[in-house]
Amino acid sequence: MGEDERLAAVVALAQGMAAAHTPRESWRAAALGACRALDGSFAALSVWERELGRLRVLVNVGERAPDEEEFPDGEAYPVHQFPEITEFLHERWALGGGPNAWVETAEGLAAGRPGYTHQRVAALRRRGRGCCVVAPIVLNGRAWGELYVARALGVPVFGRSDADFATVLAAVAAAGIAQTEQVEEARRLAYTDALTGLANRRAVDVRLDEAIERHRQEGVAVGLVVCDLNGLKRVNDTQGHAVGDRLLERFGSVLSLCGAMLPGALAARLGGDEFCLLAVGAPADEVVKAADELCRRAAELELGEGVACGVACTEDAIGPVRSARRLFRLADAAQYRAKAVRADKPVVAGREGPDDPVVRLADAPPPARAERRSFRGRLPGGEAG
Repeated sequence: MGEDERLAAVVALAQGMAAAHTPRESWRAAALGACRALDGSFAALSVWERELGRLRVLVNVGERAPDEEEFPDGEAYPVHQFPEITEFLHERWALGGGPNAWVETAEGLAAGRPGYTHQRVAALRRRGRGCCVVAPIVLNGRAWGELYVARALGVPVFGRSDADFATVLAAVAAAGIAQTEQVEEARRLAYTDALTGLANRRAVDVRLDEAIERHRQEGVAVGLVVCDLNGLKRVNDTQGHAVGDRLLERFGSVLSLCGAMLPGALAARLGGDEFCLLAVGAPADEVVKAADELCRRAAELELGEGVACGVACTEDAIGPVRSARRLFRLADAAQYRAKAVRADKPVVAGREGPDDPVVRLADAPPPARAERRSFRGRLPGGEAG
């Protein structure tokens, strides 16, 4: 490959990573770009997890063996099985050496020692590959992981110039990974409540919109639990806001625990003393069961006075739900009723007969009952019913 072709390959790798929208897409773009640039048959991107002493594979691309998944859940190898990594981390890197790539072959002679063999060479032989080049990825001055590209048996093995080029490709991949991590951190902060670590209102708006669209298109069940944490004002007034914050954090943990009863549920703090659980695909009775457990555990919190909890599920007799706004109004109306009657259990919309008071309250014209939370007026959606 000439200089112009290599430059084009570097640009293609960088552009592929820049176009990625998720970390997985970014990892895949890095591995694919390097595989093509080095004329390989297979490539992988792995991260070195120092605290666990292992190399964990993030993505495999190209001609994968039967035991190699594209995005493996548990493919990891103890670092001690790869002596060249230990050498790199503890000798060359510690002494100021650069992150240069190295080559291994199925014959095991690349290290220059007769009879040399270890896990990586064994893996080459087992999977019918002739050679590989391994390039360390350095991020923020630390060894982050490695880029691995292999060639099949019967084709020319990688040379020194390939290893040098792989070093360049790893540096480009490192820049792309850094950018992806920065974007992910910004996204996390944008959708996370700083005090409790739960999702915030913006995250609920987005997820609920998506959930209602799935409900409309596919009939997927959507359940929403809205609750107000009772007694927060009293705690703030009598014991100070630091103690009130501690109550919010503890309730956030309880909410997260109960949300785990519903696979994939989103636990969120809407603001102030208002929280919610959003479940997609869970049966209505399971959502109510989780809300009931939430009420029970909240009542046991040392500082608070329990919660007022309202539930609205598309499976219940609440009429058509064509907008996120309507489901929120129903859950809010149920919560409003729970607070009014001082209920110690969740109030569920649509479970009190044809003339359900919660449904009537939610569907009342705006002058009869203005929405209590202004942000709900900004929730995307169309008609009320």
